[in-house]
Amino acid sequence: MTSTLITNIGELVTNDPALGDGSFLGIVHDAALVIEGEQVAWVGVASKAPPTDAREDVGGRAVVPGFVDSHTHLVFAGERSVEFAARMAGERYTGGGIMTTVAATRAASDTALRAHSSRLATEMLASGTTTIEIKSGYGLNVPDERRLLEIAREFTPETTFLGAHVVPPEYASDRDGYIDLVCGEMLEACAPFARWIDVFCDTGAFTAEETRRILRAGVTAGLAPRLHGNQLEHGPGARLAVEFDAASVDHCTYLSDADIEVLAASDTVATLLPAADFSTRSPYPDARRLIDAGVTVALATDCNPGSSFVTSMPLCIALAVREMRMTSAEALYAATAGGAAALRRDDIGRAAPGARADLVLLDAPTFVHLAYRPASPIVARSWKGGNVRG
Repeated sequence: MTSTLITNIGELVTNDPALGDGSFLGIVHDAALVIEGEQVAWVGVASKAPPTDAREDVGGRAVVPGFVDSHTHLVFAGERSVEFAARMAGERYTGGGIMTTVAATRAASDTALRAHSSRLATEMLASGTTTIEIKSGYGLNVPDERRLLEIAREFTPETTFLGAHVVPPEYASDRDGYIDLVCGEMLEACAPFARWIDVFCDTGAFTAEETRRILRAGVTAGLAPRLHGNQLEHGPGARLAVEFDAASVDHCTYLSDADIEVLAASDTVATLLPAADFSTRSPYPDARRLIDAGVTVALATDCNPGSSFVTSMPLCIALAVREMRMTSAEALYAATAGGAAALRRDDIGRAAPGARADLVLLDAPTFVHLAYRPASPIVARSWKGGNVRG
């Protein structure tokens, strides 16, 4: 197996305190790293690097773990720029535009959906994202939900069945019938192509009892739970996520002290989506409150055509630092190790021996430039599973 030494790393973020300066980022200065196959085989000071088959000098630039985007809706058709312009003119975001995307997605061919998803996934990799989660939710019938997940599986093993996104118009007068469909025929068709089940538990979407029913059905079918919650107003989402030991509850814009206390005592990650708040002119969650209470926090893009047509994790890091009261170190950790925790993975989100060699070379001397230089082309190169990308 070929080994490659990446050397002359000015600053290496490992996310392993035992490897570096003792901080939670585990920073090693004047560092080197050995990639062997798909994994990191060695990390340390460059002067102590072992012999390898090949080597690359990165000229004193910083290396960080690949970003883990644990919340996206990447497989869809169409766009909603008219809706965005209306929001910027003062209209409030309600989530009501989802059906516009559903109509476009149902009408699109597999080839068109695949090509569009590929373009977005390529954008993500170019900005340093090496792991993505992809949800369904823009089909809302059995054949389309299934094909969205089949296409999503071509890009990632982290696929999520979100038949419970909203109730489609054809079931407007038969809400219970749609939930029966989601819990029955639709779940049966989609479960073979999904790892997770998700529900949008919020105003205008699904109630607490409906959410419980859908999550129970998904768990019985072998899917692990996650949840959209507390985006549009205070509600039961965060507490339900903990009740089901969900990997994450995503959005978390409106949380009570009791919600935060429950999250802090659990293994459920609070995944914050700053690009969605930016794109909808919504309040930003108070990440400082969550972190100080001991809640594990992740950052993700929520890439979708309505509320967050964003593929850049560096932008999310910059927004989290500027608007959510996170430090640069906390935001980077949330975008890497936090995202890995939200997917219950320990092989990604860190640059330590035994982890996947998913890495990002920054065209900067320190990771702080991710927030310091927002919207700049800061990612020089990525490695995904040990292979150079971008």
